[in-house]
Amino acid sequence: MEIFLNIVLYLLCTAIAIQLFYIFFFFFRLAFYKDKEQTFQEGVSVIICAKDESENIAKYLPSFLNQDYPFYEIIVVDDQSVDGSKYLLKDLEQKHFNLKVVSLDEHVNSRVGKKFALTMGIKTAKYDYVLVSDADCRAVSKDWIRKMSSCFSEKDIVLGISPYQKEKGILNKFIRFDEFMVMLQYLSFALAKIPYMGVGRNMGYKKSLFFSVKGFASHMHIPSGDDDLFIQEVAKKDNVAIQIDEHADVISLPKTTYSDWSYQRKRHISTSKHYKTKHKILLFLYPLSILLFWISSIVLFVFHPNVILIASLFLFRILLYYFVFYKSMKKLRTSDLLWYYPIIEFFYLFVQLFFVLLKSRYKNTSWK
Repeated sequence: MEIFLNIVLYLLCTAIAIQLFYIFFFFFRLAFYKDKEQTFQEGVSVIICAKDESENIAKYLPSFLNQDYPFYEIIVVDDQSVDGSKYLLKDLEQKHFNLKVVSLDEHVNSRVGKKFALTMGIKTAKYDYVLVSDADCRAVSKDWIRKMSSCFSEKDIVLGISPYQKEKGILNKFIRFDEFMVMLQYLSFALAKIPYMGVGRNMGYKKSLFFSVKGFASHMHIPSGDDDLFIQEVAKKDNVAIQIDEHADVISLPKTTYSDWSYQRKRHISTSKHYKTKHKILLFLYPLSILLFWISSIVLFVFHPNVILIASLFLFRILLYYFVFYKSMKKLRTSDLLWYYPIIEFFYLFVQLFFVLLKSRYKNTSWK
């Protein structure tokens, strides 16, 4: 029994050591990150893909159409909608000189996913700088384009954030914590010059960069990947910027049922098997260390005679994460979730493990 407990204690210390590496090498970069004021005034094209989104278009498209920026256009790609979106968009196009609608007819035999629609929108864009979002999102301020595009003054790619709307209920908190963990990782990795993804709801890149790799050609057969596989293909150590200013946020509507969120999460995880090896290792090692931490901590609390030692290691790790999460959550507008840590992390870990085990069975059939 003593040998077994020593092995478990070694695993606990190893898990904490791994997490210390992620905290100090990755997460501290975001926790102490400060935005730089930059000026950029070249033209910007905003691409929004929509499929049967007439209700959301009516609600949220005005937030993009009424931006305080000198030169921009909004391109909405209507991807074979059958809910009357084309009539709504036609009416809006007549009212807004900066709105351009690209309609994909039903006879167009495009691949599954939104990559074809997004490609058509980028081909239509008249400016070399492109920002992308979705029809079920809204820009939080009239300075969204100004803030996001300011990063183009130095970089070719800008990764923004798209927090989910805060609502009542446990599921909403869980979804928002999941999104916080995603944001924490991809933003921190980008700051460490190891970019691997953005979110298609709020990101941008140069049109010429897109066509330099023939767009999504290398992974067009994969329904998702327009915001991670593409970034892995075009991102370099020195051509990616992040934008976390609150005026650059794009708020997204969260799923309201567990089944809908589960479908969305499995779709995202299914793409990870196509990641580069270094990204797979880094993204696998971190949750593995958290799993080892919780399992070994529980075992040692129950069986190890030196409770003070185990409690000290446990509290050291928890308090350090409270500090990192507090600073990061404030920057990402999710600080209300700090009250639920570490309980939410514990359950979140096992839900994620469940998704990973199921990803080999998952087949993506839709981008909506």
